[in-house]
Amino acid sequence: MAKTDLSDVYRGYIACLNAQNWPELGRFLDYDVSHNGRRVGISGYREMLERDFSEIPDLHFTIQLLISDPPHIASRLEFDCRPKETFLGLPVNGKRVSFTENVFYEFRSEKIWQVWSVVDKAAIEAQL
Repeated sequence: MAKTDLSDVYRGYIACLNAQNWPELGRFLDYDVSHNGRRVGISGYREMLERDFSEIPDLHFTIQLLISDPPHIASRLEFDCRPKETFLGLPVNGKRVSFTENVFYEFRSEKIWQVWSVVDKAAIEAQL
C-alpha cells in the first residue's frame, strides 16, 4: 500500500473516532486487533473507546504529526479536554488538560491490527 493511501485510511479512522461512529470501526480495524500487546478484538477496542468518550465527553483526536511507512503509521495525537473524574489514575475532576499520545500502528490488509500507545501522563500531572 502506498504511503498516501495508508495516510488516507488512517485519517478516515481518526474521523471515525471523532464521530463516534462505532459501527464503522470494522472498516479500519482487523478482527484480531491488539492494543499494547493485548489482543482485544474489535469489540474490546470499541469498549475501550466508548469508555474513553464516557469519561471524557469532549474528547477529540487531533493529528499533530503523521508518518507513514507502510505497513506502519506513527502518529502524535493532541488532546485538549476535560476528563470528568479520574484519568490515568489522576484526579482531573473536570479540569481542562492538554496532552499528547504517541501511537504506532501496524496494518494488515489495509486494517489496523496492532496498536502501541503511550500517553504523556507527566504533562497532565504538571497541569494539576
